[in-house]
Amino acid sequence: MANHPQTHSESRLQPAFGRAMGMRMFRDTLAHYMVGLGGMGVIIAILLIFFYLVYIVMPLFAPAEANKVAQYNLPQPQSGKTLLLAIEEQNEIAVRFTDRGEAVFFSLQDGQVIGEPHRILPNRLRSRVKISGFTAGQSVSGLVGYGLSNGRAIIAKHNYDISYPGDKKLITPVISYPFGNKPVQVDARAHALVALAVQNDEERSSIAAITSDGRLVLTTMQKEENLLDEEESELTFSTYELIPVEGAIKLLLEPRQQFLYVVDKTGFINVIDIKEPETPRFIARIRVVNKDESISTIDFLSGGISLLIGTTEGKLSQWFPVQTGEKSDALVRIRNFSGESSFISAFSSEQRRKGFVSGDNQGNITLYHSTTGRKILTIPTSKQTLSKIAISPRADMIITEDVNHQLYVLHVNNEHPEVSWSVLWDKIWYEDYPEPTYTWQSSSASNDFEPKFSLTPLLFGTLKAAFYAMMIAIPLAIMGAIYSAYFMAPAMRRVVKPTIEIMEALPTVILGFLAGLWLAPMVEANLPGVFMMTVLLPAGVLVFAFAWQQLPISVRNFVPDGWTALLLLPVLIFLVWLAMALSQPVETLLFNGDMRAWMANHLGLSFDQRNSIVVGIAMGIAVIPTIFTITEDAIFSVPRHLTNGSLALGATLWQTLTRVVLLTASPGIFSAVMIGMGRAVGETMIVLMATGNTPVMDFSIFQGMRTLSANVAVEMPEAEVGSTHYRILFLAALVLFMFTFVLNAGAEIIRQRLRNKYSSL
Repeated sequence: MANHPQTHSESRLQPAFGRAMGMRMFRDTLAHYMVGLGGMGVIIAILLIFFYLVYIVMPLFAPAEANKVAQYNLPQPQSGKTLLLAIEEQNEIAVRFTDRGEAVFFSLQDGQVIGEPHRILPNRLRSRVKISGFTAGQSVSGLVGYGLSNGRAIIAKHNYDISYPGDKKLITPVISYPFGNKPVQVDARAHALVALAVQNDEERSSIAAITSDGRLVLTTMQKEENLLDEEESELTFSTYELIPVEGAIKLLLEPRQQFLYVVDKTGFINVIDIKEPETPRFIARIRVVNKDESISTIDFLSGGISLLIGTTEGKLSQWFPVQTGEKSDALVRIRNFSGESSFISAFSSEQRRKGFVSGDNQGNITLYHSTTGRKILTIPTSKQTLSKIAISPRADMIITEDVNHQLYVLHVNNEHPEVSWSVLWDKIWYEDYPEPTYTWQSSSASNDFEPKFSLTPLLFGTLKAAFYAMMIAIPLAIMGAIYSAYFMAPAMRRVVKPTIEIMEALPTVILGFLAGLWLAPMVEANLPGVFMMTVLLPAGVLVFAFAWQQLPISVRNFVPDGWTALLLLPVLIFLVWLAMALSQPVETLLFNGDMRAWMANHLGLSFDQRNSIVVGIAMGIAVIPTIFTITEDAIFSVPRHLTNGSLALGATLWQTLTRVVLLTASPGIFSAVMIGMGRAVGETMIVLMATGNTPVMDFSIFQGMRTLSANVAVEMPEAEVGSTHYRILFLAALVLFMFTFVLNAGAEIIRQRLRNKYSSL
């Protein structure tokens, strides 16, 4: 063939075409790298969020540490034998109360005595009476009491005044006398008080004692306030004799001053009710150790509800009263701690947590936490028996004395002892609870509160809310998407699909507001009608469809194909109105006018206004647009030749839908459901405003719940930065993050398998 010479116009177009192609390739390459960079940015952002959550959470599981910071001889040994050790809050001063009735304050770091020893027992009494007994109140109270040989007791309290002379902090130890400088007459017969217990609060104070002749006596003090001058208020003393206990050796008076625990020589604890001291009642006598053991140490845990009991065989156990119905069991062993099979010689409880520290006859100090029920750390300190031990108010310093009068000071780093796997996920038996439970309750007005950090009810609430939301959203969204993509007229679809998609832009706080303030009361007031709707709506639609099919074809042809759904709107509105209209008559006829009371009396079901029904409806509405849009796109995108081929082979529209279209679109439908599930799991505002926000483990549709996301939203603003509560909230966020990640990863695996399986259709 002859070659045609290139024209002038063609020669001019080639460079322009080349430049256009080059620009197009440049744009394609740039878009490729920008999309890749954006994807990598998303992955990096997700990883940064994950690692930040892990960074905040990791300290919860860090092991405790301790190191010895000082060792010195007993300060002021001539003041007598140590009966009690204590540390002030700033960890600068310690005090020891002695058997000679003196308080010796000394520097915690080096043991240097601060000032002269404070004499608790006045000089005028030292020659006439002897100290016969000693007690200490809970460490947070600072109370100590000395029983005297004349039946009296003197109660003192150690305090610490902080001042800043010359801009330098100065801590001054002070001894005060809450019941006056004069000893209190406890035993009217003036027998020596060999053991005693004391408690003091704003309303009532009590001193219980065992006398030298084996009697139990109790003195109560009521403060009569002077309205004109509070400093001139007087104490009114009343003395009572209690039920005698043979062989009584130790007393424990709980802080509410309602029960007195009397320990006898045989290892029994006798419980006496002293709410009305003029008529005391013997409650129970309980053996707390085996016959071949004896009690070596016994004391209250912080809060004064639980008793900690150590034995000569090294066993440790926690006991507290348990209320079961109308009957109150005096004491129940709640948990045992793994001891060191050594003689437990000393105890000290933390002031602000449910932890405690023990010392044994091998010179070891062991840290425990009662709620977790575990041993946290064992610290070898001395080779001798530890006779006294104390832990600071902040639980970061420990001082102990051995039988050779050597004092050891240790610094402890134990920030989060309240956290363990069992506390987060298992049932725990908390104080004042009748049985072990899953409970989340992070704070309380009481300083004696035992934090409850179980994530199980929160995870349960998250799954419960998502379950009920998906029960409503999945059938409505998928069925609606099928009709819209496969049966609906194009003109109608162009209106319906954008309308539903716009619903996704509706703020969830608005949905939550409407659900909590309008929907929840409406459901409560028309509960029978709500249940009737679940029957009337599907039954009414089926009846209408059947009736429509019975009409002549000439009548049905008035409605074009794909527009028949409009005819259902007035039917649905009528059925909803009918259900609401029949609600009150049905409730009156079948449930005596109150369906909620009927359910409570006959079915044992309680009704909470903000419950799973409300959450399911509100959150279902929020999730429907997501599932509908993705499902509708997946069905509408099925290649038309597959549908035409199926119909050409003789299949009906329904057969084509179920055996070709849905199978081909199944990866997209499954993705829609999983994305909707992720939305429901992570939803915050709707469940926050419409659930009652109560962390209960109840799958009933009439009860509310609390979800992980709502819990973080509610409590994070009030959590102290760096506290256990703060980090557990981040742990809840990490659990939610991991749950959605695993859910989405599993969904993607299933979606890919569905895609590979049905891609050949």
